[in-house]
Amino acid sequence: MAKTTTSRTKRSGRPGGRPGKQPARRVTARDWIGGARLRTLPLAVAPVALGTGVARANGDWDLLLALLCLAVAVFLQVGVNYSNDYSDGIRGTDEFRVGPARLTGSGAVRPRTVLRVALVSFAVAAVAGVAVVVLTQQWWMLAVGAAAVVAAWFYTGGKRPYGYNALGEVFVFVFFGLVATVGTTFVQLGRFPADAWVAGVSAGLFACAVLMVNNIRDIPQDRAAGKRTLAVVVGDPVARALYASFLLLPFLILVYFGFLYFHAPYVYFTLLTAVPAAVIGVTGKTPKELILALQLASLTALLYGLALAAVLFA
Repeated sequence: MAKTTTSRTKRSGRPGGRPGKQPARRVTARDWIGGARLRTLPLAVAPVALGTGVARANGDWDLLLALLCLAVAVFLQVGVNYSNDYSDGIRGTDEFRVGPARLTGSGAVRPRTVLRVALVSFAVAAVAGVAVVVLTQQWWMLAVGAAAVVAAWFYTGGKRPYGYNALGEVFVFVFFGLVATVGTTFVQLGRFPADAWVAGVSAGLFACAVLMVNNIRDIPQDRAAGKRTLAVVVGDPVARALYASFLLLPFLILVYFGFLYFHAPYVYFTLLTAVPAAVIGVTGKTPKELILALQLASLTALLYGLALAAVLFA
């Protein structure tokens, strides 16, 4: 027993350590695609769509700038996912996982390789961001981009990752909600209309919902690994209530757009995925059920974002 305890202590030390596992099989493209966690990418697409729709509704929009903002959001999300895989893997956190295997934690890929891919993803996001700054001449936005990359890394990286201290939802709300949506509007329109902030709150709430249901699934394992997510801190029942609230509050916010845009109520059709996602997330007992809730929540975010953006373009 003492030997096991010592081994775990070593694996869960500061970032930079090496897990004892080595690659045991040939890594396929499917492994890397799984590591990118494609089910989370709608959280990058939705705020850019919303921000672009707001820009169009309030004056003008620019296709090139919108695509560059999309590249920033998508590659930042992919970078977060790979850096999370790397950091959790070298800490030994993924030793307790019951969900899909991670690249680092499973020993399928060497930690440094996963780290390099994460850094390349961040670099691509940074290049797209610099292009936006050059085209718009809004040089102060370089600081915003740098803050986003730093926040993405320290989510689970560094000596004191805030994702291990119940602050993950704050990060995703701010950067994948407000910053992504309002920033997309600003670079195309040159100002900050109220619509962008309201839409950004909706996008941020969806991002919080997806993160929360993911962490609900991992509460026992994260508790054993010493990872204090918000779900671990508040406990299972409260976490599930928060998840449902995060997921359904955007539909209350939609009332605001209903007063301003005639076709906005049509976006309520996305409740067809939101309600099942909420029910499964609140009542689900198995990891498989909670993964389904995550997928439906992510799909809801995408459908809501694209549908409301279409309304704003009309």
